[in-house]
Amino acid sequence: MSAIAAMRLPEQVDLSGFIELLQRLQVPHRVAEEAGEQVLWVPEESLAEHVRALYARYPHGDATVAQSLPLAANTAPSVAQQLRASRMTAAVLLLTFIAAAITVLGDNLTTVSGLSFVDYRLQGDYIYFSDLSDTLASGQWWRLLTPMLIHFGILHLAMNTLWFWELGRRIEARQGPWTLLVLTLLFSLAANFAQYLHAGPSLFGGLSGVLYGLLGHCWIFQRLAPNNAYRLPPGVLVMMLAWLLICMTGIFELLQFGAIANAAHVGGLLAGCLTGLVGGVLARQQRS
Repeated sequence: MSAIAAMRLPEQVDLSGFIELLQRLQVPHRVAEEAGEQVLWVPEESLAEHVRALYARYPHGDATVAQSLPLAANTAPSVAQQLRASRMTAAVLLLTFIAAAITVLGDNLTTVSGLSFVDYRLQGDYIYFSDLSDTLASGQWWRLLTPMLIHFGILHLAMNTLWFWELGRRIEARQGPWTLLVLTLLFSLAANFAQYLHAGPSLFGGLSGVLYGLLGHCWIFQRLAPNNAYRLPPGVLVMMLAWLLICMTGIFELLQFGAIANAAHVGGLLAGCLTGLVGGVLARQQRS
């Protein structure tokens, strides 16, 4: 089922209060700027009717009203509604889960080799990596992106997919599914190259580099063009940056908990800050 345009309003109309009301009621939605208008999209026609009726009563999303309204059962989105409203986020996660199953959460090094940044061969307990130039010369360009699908262990997979669900849905709701896809691929590319340039041929993977890119994008975009979708809960940014710094100390390697792809995190974060800067400036210019 395709998305439904519930309302089309002029750009100068301030929808921030009403959007807060929709978030309070947990109504899945997305606001996009198209041809000088603000278009509020919802996944179903029944929700579109509800949103239009709600806007007629509370166009400014009275804060008192938002706090007093109960979370009605018919407005709380089901899992199916959430998936329909965040199709691209769900598609990336589906690919990640498929890769986790095929690679047995990184334990099957034979299948992992098909997704790693550079190809390698196994000989006993040793891994012999190819050069990146040889890998690309053989036409294996997908390797520049696919390390983001590799995860080593259930905890690694669970943490990364949960954060991608949280951040990916925000960007998909605010800027659309194709923007999310482009950003995901771009951040993966930046993170993978950063890790390769820092550590050379090695085995690394995970969505964490992409996650730091999404985080940086939301952070800088929100600073330049404030919007509800990218307003992260207090402490999230501090926690994520603190975690990055702790990992960079090498404490986890020292305690033999495994190597952390710190360069991938930094590369993703810097790429995300750059796209957030560009996107935030453009959004600010459109508003003015």
